[in-house]
Amino acid sequence: MKDNLIIGVAGCGAMGLPMAQKLRHAGFTVWGYDVRPAIEFMDFAPRMIEDPGEFASTINTLISVVRDQRQNFDLLFDEQAIMNVENPPKTIVISSTISPRCLTKIAKRLPPESALVDAAMSGAPSRAKAGTLTFMVGGEKKVVEDLLALFRAMGDKIHQLGSTGMGLKCKVINNFVAITGFAAVRKALIAADALSLPRERLLEVMSTSSGSTWYGDNIDSISWAKEGYSAANTIGILEKDMLSFLDAMRGHSDIEFDNLTDSVLDIVRASESIE
Repeated sequence: MKDNLIIGVAGCGAMGLPMAQKLRHAGFTVWGYDVRPAIEFMDFAPRMIEDPGEFASTINTLISVVRDQRQNFDLLFDEQAIMNVENPPKTIVISSTISPRCLTKIAKRLPPESALVDAAMSGAPSRAKAGTLTFMVGGEKKVVEDLLALFRAMGDKIHQLGSTGMGLKCKVINNFVAITGFAAVRKALIAADALSLPRERLLEVMSTSSGSTWYGDNIDSISWAKEGYSAANTIGILEKDMLSFLDAMRGHSDIEFDNLTDSVLDIVRASESIE
């Protein structure tokens, strides 16, 4: 199966580039695409294709790791429009974190012969580099099974969750929990300062007790953990991901989230860089 896949990774940033590199090291044929010039990708530069039409015509399996809903639509249909070439990729894997509602819109615009899989990933760039990402996968069973070797080259925990869309549904709920944890830890650090408790001691204790969180436990190894908020950085992605969760929950007014999510978003947007 590996020999039949010609993989294109679109969005070769902090996550996409190490994902492409792990696939390459595992023996897959991999090409990359990004809006930035190929020269910026150093050792991977020879594998970058700068023309979106050429990129689309070269590959048969696309992994999209672009930032958000708008960039996915630009990539697939609008600006780069790689699905508009004569022979577009046959399998589309969405690894961006977007609302499941967006995935439905993508499916409606794909050619009928295309297979759509959502394979949302979790893990910081350090886990992408190590090949230990967690994948939450939704899609037709046979299509997903044909892609399992690909996912296993990039991750060590592959969760097959059912039909197309189930991966993203799981991911946005997972991110709701993770972002809430981020907000709680940021507030906890401020509380520690107010009570003259050293932050490092608080984090040490929380990591071995009921206050354990992914963000707090890994604050020294997550590359973006101490950044302040900017719409353009990873803290800004937390905002985008919470909004994706809220979009997924539209129509479920019987479940009250607004007070909590509003507070969490306020904390995210007010986050300052920390030492």
